[in-house]
Amino acid sequence: MLCFGELLLRISPASHIDIADKQPMLLYVGGAEANVATALAGWQVPVKYCTVLPDNFMTRHMLNYLEYKGIYTSSVLLSGNRIGVYYLERGADLKGNMVYDRDHSSFSELKRGMIDWDRVFADVCWFNFSAISPALNENVADVCLEAVEAASRKNIKISVDLNHRSRLWKYGKKPIEIMPELVQYCDLVMGNIWSANILLGTPVDEHIHDKRSRHVYTDHAEETSIEIMKRFPKCTAVANTFRFDGDANHILYYTSLYTEGTQFNSNEYSCKGVADRSGSGDCFMAGLIYGLYNKHAPDELLSYATAAAFGKLQEYGDATGQDVLTVSKIEADNSHM
Repeated sequence: MLCFGELLLRISPASHIDIADKQPMLLYVGGAEANVATALAGWQVPVKYCTVLPDNFMTRHMLNYLEYKGIYTSSVLLSGNRIGVYYLERGADLKGNMVYDRDHSSFSELKRGMIDWDRVFADVCWFNFSAISPALNENVADVCLEAVEAASRKNIKISVDLNHRSRLWKYGKKPIEIMPELVQYCDLVMGNIWSANILLGTPVDEHIHDKRSRHVYTDHAEETSIEIMKRFPKCTAVANTFRFDGDANHILYYTSLYTEGTQFNSNEYSCKGVADRSGSGDCFMAGLIYGLYNKHAPDELLSYATAAAFGKLQEYGDATGQDVLTVSKIEADNSHM
């Protein structure tokens, strides 16, 4: 497996306990694609990571961290002058309390021709990226196109997470002008009905929240999935996630997968209180890839991916530390609810 995207440093305010230990801020290694790679490595799937980092001591520490997690780093390009940073309120919703500091990062200065894709893809059977990378600037979007074209020539499976970050896409291009050209190469598309609407232009019911029905949401996910597969014939599977924040910090979570002409819907998970919302979708994507890599049945791989994503909500930091047994226990406990 190869995951491609920007490796970031995440800075978050510490908890009251950490502050008591004179640590007002906590530092995490982040980035959507790195989170996917970390999960896959923890589940014993061979995975390497491709990004761009400056040639300095911080990069060496980050590469050592990735290798400690079991991720191959031979495809990391050393170039540029800085590592991207973002600031996130721990446990808070991504929509409200996040600030990016990624301008002029090494990854954001990536251009077509800088990465030798023939070398990077030499031993790869699966390529994963997200919509966050092409949202940075037009040059990086062009590199993403270069990557999916190269992967497609080698018959490598390609997956994309339709992450939509409204704080990005500031370079004069709308997502719908960029993403369809990339998604046409993808075998697996993951996101939700709202991100698909913004990034791909699929229809969405603007009044769906008024109906407050799980069946309405999953039926809409099926319609969106069929539309995506109709527009992009190479796509063989579409996954959608639903997470709703209710009163008293109550979280409701479930997912769907459409493949082989059939819609599969997960069990419904719920909890009160979340340690950290960051990285849950990345964990879900990793779960999908893990199941497809191991040739699990669609309902089985969806069940595993959903349990992994839900478990991530109770972990601090961006990447999961759950092993297969931990995820399987969450899956089993929920099956009796």
